[in-house]
Amino acid sequence: MSTKASMNETPLGQIETILKDLRTSFKSGKTKPLSWRKKQIEQLYKMCDEQRELFASAANTDFARPITETYLYDCGVIRNECIHALNHLDEWAKDEYRSDSLAYATMSKYVHPEPYGTCLIIGAWNYPFNLTLLPLLGAIAAGNCAIVKPSELAPHSASVLTTMIGRYLDSSCIRVVLGAIDQTHALLKGDIDHVFYTGSTAVGKIVAKTVAEKMIPVVLECGGKSPVYVADDANIAVTAKRLAWGKTVNCGQTCLAPDYLLCSKATESRLIPEIIRAWRTFYTDNPVNSDSYCHIVNGRHFERLKKLIDTSKVIYGGEADANRNYISPTIMTNVDENDKVMQEEIFGPLLPIVTVQNEHEAIEFINARSKPLALYIFTSNNNLAKTIINSTSSGSTCVNDVIFQIAPPSLPFGGVGDSGLGSYHGKYSFDTFSHHRSVVYSATWSEPILSKRNPPYTKQKTAFMESLVKARRNWVPLPRIGGFWFWAFAALATAVITRVLVRGFRDDKWEF
Repeated sequence: MSTKASMNETPLGQIETILKDLRTSFKSGKTKPLSWRKKQIEQLYKMCDEQRELFASAANTDFARPITETYLYDCGVIRNECIHALNHLDEWAKDEYRSDSLAYATMSKYVHPEPYGTCLIIGAWNYPFNLTLLPLLGAIAAGNCAIVKPSELAPHSASVLTTMIGRYLDSSCIRVVLGAIDQTHALLKGDIDHVFYTGSTAVGKIVAKTVAEKMIPVVLECGGKSPVYVADDANIAVTAKRLAWGKTVNCGQTCLAPDYLLCSKATESRLIPEIIRAWRTFYTDNPVNSDSYCHIVNGRHFERLKKLIDTSKVIYGGEADANRNYISPTIMTNVDENDKVMQEEIFGPLLPIVTVQNEHEAIEFINARSKPLALYIFTSNNNLAKTIINSTSSGSTCVNDVIFQIAPPSLPFGGVGDSGLGSYHGKYSFDTFSHHRSVVYSATWSEPILSKRNPPYTKQKTAFMESLVKARRNWVPLPRIGGFWFWAFAALATAVITRVLVRGFRDDKWEF
């Protein structure tokens, strides 16, 4: 299957103009009102609802992606996140007033979420709409202008995104740039305030290095080799179905896909037949002709995956067709850490199995490698699951399922270490694209107290101020007081403090 469709790249000379236009729009204050943000989110929902067939058709043309997968995992997820944002945006955007100890009770303190300005969103091809529009949703919710750069590896999807974003969203604040390395480099060097990148760890490091020179925040959503540990007490029938689904949905081209499997030899012998049975149920004995089975995105990735297949260790699958960029669901056994398939993120329908004696050996194996984006554990023993969770580190963890930890908008999605930096989804998207600004109003009537911080310094002044600001354990923060009761408290406090200070002067107890 060919995906070498031409894509109308944005001329490099236009990028500076686009960025200037977005900067002008942001400075005008157009994106800050919640009414504008909500309208754009409603339009984003409408776009994914009305154009889901067009989106699905484009992804199918790019890499034979099943229509249902675009409906569910791109358009469906985006629509749900839009509704979640609309339901909670008023709450997210509120100033968060903070209470504190008595020393700071005279201050009115709050955290004010404000937009960064112009945000660059670099999307990925494997979920061409989800991984581009969900970050865009966060940027809009936080009140930013945004420039979107879809992946050139899914050209039909990128072209559709360009047309539909221009049709549904405010083009004075949200723009799309098409292209590859040159366009991306020009954008990163341009006048931007925040970068959100989804893709490989190797490219993520380049992005991070580039923006570090400009001291702007960056979120990196990368991947890695997400391990699965199947304990001997796991429900094998359920485990097999869920692993079979997670390994081959989108043909394994999912950053959260289970990468390799750790289990005992006994569990392996019980698990493999069930996984094979599940795949045959999903895709028949000939997945190449199944409308439910996706293909590899292009020839380069096809050849990369083909080289990872050790035919001497394949016990199921292993078929490949370069004309269609097709690789069948494949299981490899007797795999060790030195095999090619264990040297990089697979990002395809290959399932290598590494046998271990127990969970302790599995933990050692996992910890000897880079921190993964996800860790999957299948067991009937919650204490065992907690032991593994507490002994390892990963971007997320799911027990007795795979990938689905990404679904609830109440949870953050992001990596750790080589698997990424920062997170999003739900309120975490809003927070990611917001600068949380501390704001303090200091009362002028508190000057009799605060003036003790002023030079010339004396031991008495120092002792007084140290005592005033000293933190105390188990201190209950004072509630925020407003209106009549605030001023009543302020008047009383002023009277008491003034009385003490005046008496101190008269008795020569304070040598100020």
